[in-house]
Amino acid sequence: MSGPVLIATGGTGGHVFPALATARALRARGQRVAFVTDRRGARYLGGENEVYEIRAASPAGGLRRGLGALLAIARGTLQSRRLIGRLRPSATAAFGGYASVPAVLAAALARLPVLLHEQNAVLGRANRLAARFARTLALTFADTEGLPPALAGRGVVTGNPVRPGFAAITPRRPGTGEAFRLLVLGGSQGARVFGEVVPEAVARLPAALRRRLRLAMQCRPERLAVVDERCARLGVEAELAPFFEDVAERLAASDLVVSRAGASTVAELLHLARPALLVPYPHAADDHQRANAERLVRAGAARMLPEDAFTAERLAAMLEELAGDPAALERMSEAAAAMAVTDAAERLAGAVLAMLDREGAR
Repeated sequence: MSGPVLIATGGTGGHVFPALATARALRARGQRVAFVTDRRGARYLGGENEVYEIRAASPAGGLRRGLGALLAIARGTLQSRRLIGRLRPSATAAFGGYASVPAVLAAALARLPVLLHEQNAVLGRANRLAARFARTLALTFADTEGLPPALAGRGVVTGNPVRPGFAAITPRRPGTGEAFRLLVLGGSQGARVFGEVVPEAVARLPAALRRRLRLAMQCRPERLAVVDERCARLGVEAELAPFFEDVAERLAASDLVVSRAGASTVAELLHLARPALLVPYPHAADDHQRANAERLVRAGAARMLPEDAFTAERLAAMLEELAGDPAALERMSEAAAAMAVTDAAERLAGAVLAMLDREGAR
């Protein structure tokens, strides 16, 4: 039996969730997998997963931090090289983040085939370092920015897997009920501005639309009482929380979603064919959230408001327009469904195994 596929991933959920989904798909095909990540990523990968922790760090943030990060990556590469010597993996599949770089470098030194997955519409900084060593570049968007022309022939569009729990959900058609269901998602980097702008936008809506509105909104804890009181005075039915455990169900039931444009959020919106108003996080690395949002806007699946244009007046006007135009919501939903890659994990697993087949044929 061939050795395991070594899955290398950075330490954020946006990197770990696609890695986990691919691991499940590979196991379903009888392939053993093992994970290599840093301390942050290891928090997501407990349970039955075979996990090995290495050193890694981002070089961003000044000369001293950059030098420390290079030393950490060098140490992580040595750790990964020893790990490869013990496990004798058949290939490496890397999912971005600086914690994946040492494993890719070690795999290249060991002449192992490498698959590199990019979740965003811009090739990430860590992936730019690793791309030259990849046999296969698995892309979410065919027109990914920052891809070196010399490597374009290695690209294959796989999409970006969504979290468990999304596949079994059947979304409702947007704009088909009397109520207008608005879901506002932001996380820690979106909830602040959303918590300030959304209530003021709701206050500017016509009274008839406010009576129809059913608002579910992620909100920072310190803003919960203020926003709740504001919605109550406006007569708006609202559910507010710092975090929704049942986000998949809420997405599927929504008529419109206001959110950031991170890779995981975009994949989930497309998977459930949700019309969206995207407000890209302006400080995201390489402005990748803007690039993600632009792909959906060009396809007709979303509208976009940059944060500096995300005012109560602009938002209220857009909400009033879309709430009064069910056909527009339906068109956005259809465009999102057309963009969605609902078998992304299977495509990624297939790309890894195809790479192994080519390696075996040499």
